[in-house]
Amino acid sequence: MIKPSTDGQLFAEDGVLLPIMAPRLQADVHPDGYADLALWGAGSLGRVRFSAIGGPYSYAPNRMVSKHGGVFVAQSLPVMLIRGVRLQGVYPARRCAWWHEPDGQSARAKRTRTQHRQSFEMAWGVLIVDAPGPDLRIAVGASRDEAENALNLASEAIIAEAAEYVARCDLTPEADPLMRSMVSQGIHAALSSIRRDENGAFAGLAAGQAYSAPARTYYRDGYWTMQPLLTLAPEAVRDEIRLLAKGVQPDGEAPSGVILTGPAQSQAWQHFVADSKANPKTHKRAVPEYHNRPQDWWSDHFDSPLFFVLFLSDYVGATKDFAEVERHWPVVKAIVDRYLGLAGPDSVLPLKPRNDRDWADNVYREGLVSYDLGLFVGAMDAVARLGEELDPKLAERARRTASLARQEIEAKLFVPATGGYVDYGTPGAFVEDHLALDSLTLSRFAAISQQKAVGLLKAFESKLETRHNQEQPYGSWGVMCAYPPFKRQSDLRSKTAFPYRYHNGSDWPYWTGAYAEERLRHGLGGARYALTRWWQTCLDNGWIGAVEYFSPPYGRGSLLQGWSTMPAAVVLKYGLDAANSEPMS
Repeated sequence: MIKPSTDGQLFAEDGVLLPIMAPRLQADVHPDGYADLALWGAGSLGRVRFSAIGGPYSYAPNRMVSKHGGVFVAQSLPVMLIRGVRLQGVYPARRCAWWHEPDGQSARAKRTRTQHRQSFEMAWGVLIVDAPGPDLRIAVGASRDEAENALNLASEAIIAEAAEYVARCDLTPEADPLMRSMVSQGIHAALSSIRRDENGAFAGLAAGQAYSAPARTYYRDGYWTMQPLLTLAPEAVRDEIRLLAKGVQPDGEAPSGVILTGPAQSQAWQHFVADSKANPKTHKRAVPEYHNRPQDWWSDHFDSPLFFVLFLSDYVGATKDFAEVERHWPVVKAIVDRYLGLAGPDSVLPLKPRNDRDWADNVYREGLVSYDLGLFVGAMDAVARLGEELDPKLAERARRTASLARQEIEAKLFVPATGGYVDYGTPGAFVEDHLALDSLTLSRFAAISQQKAVGLLKAFESKLETRHNQEQPYGSWGVMCAYPPFKRQSDLRSKTAFPYRYHNGSDWPYWTGAYAEERLRHGLGGARYALTRWWQTCLDNGWIGAVEYFSPPYGRGSLLQGWSTMPAAVVLKYGLDAANSEPMS
């Protein structure tokens, strides 16, 4: 349906959904003539209908162009231009999100109209639409001043900013069309995750389009999203670390993410959470039950504190800005104490409680979880390095712990029959021993030997790369996150209850990027399949923007997912020759 062009853009005869993310504005522009608008920190603002733009079309990050018109998004201010259309209607949002329950007065937008301009003021944000002719300009804001100021940006200035942004994302102009377009859209996912408040200050790395109500930033999503930003926007990584530090509790616990909403949305969200807990039977839609503090999005996630340490380590490694280590060392100490206290008898390995609170949030993993243990060893190594002069005693303790952890992982979790490691469980009792791509953390953070890491990667190649797995029924479509499907149905909930869906075998581009990187790091080559097969599947299905996950029988997750920048980050880090290399024997 979509073909990559030699200029890195995407060509389509028929229109497709264009997802838009900018520092403040976000939108979905539908090919049949409407745009759904939202604002970071505020939520949904409404729908604007207009006449459809004729094709064929050329798509790029935050832009669509045809000979009949186009869609252009500014970067400096929350305003977009839709050229070559007639306005057909504006429908302000009645609530900022599905969970918002406004009272009668706040549910009604205040409308003003002057000549060709319509303004809608809601309790949580402002939408202004200006239609003097075939140029339709749409501005949003937390206040009328912000939206009106954005609308002052001339159409030609919006077009110029849109072109500059497309060029900023196009970082591999010498690549073939498929690879070049993947990198462009992947870098777009990372850069557009950098959000701003109405005063222009940093307001978190968004996980993607679907995470603005309530607006929040995640530990694990942010870690993978920031990989290319370490060189492209290191100041955003530094500011993200400072935001995430505020979510870590004195005992080292941290939520899945930190909520960053504006005042109106924050008040509405807290009302909803309180009402859900007080009246659970009246709320038909599920909401995570562990919002223990106003700032928390899903409290007490097992992997989040470990990601904070790794975040800090990667940032210092890239920037040499050791001041951030000194600033956050008390947080690091609390995290170390927490995980050392979670170890079982005669062990240093932390035991995960039976819950669904790590990245596999549809699976009740418990006991020894390889994914979490890889993060744990990586975090202990980081503490040993970072604390060598700052806190020698803690550094030595972390170093000893990492060494003992490696011995235990090898003794307790290796599965000779597969060449992989136990996904989760308690040795001697139940273990889920299928191949799970998230056990890549064992390799990424050197929790296993290089020899065992190479064996693990080859096992993934033979069973998780769908081109080599003839047992799964869908042909060659990407890299599965797990195979075979989970054994114990009682450990699964929601989407993951179905084989090949979500955590039960979908392709997650961030994991395929991490897998490709490990292949390159260990000299195995063969990275191109993991780096590009998911993207080819997206184009075949008409999906623009780095997708969250997908599988043939169940479709896709969200578009413009920040952590799905990982394949692009790997190409930039290792170069095109490595990215295109064939597998080594």
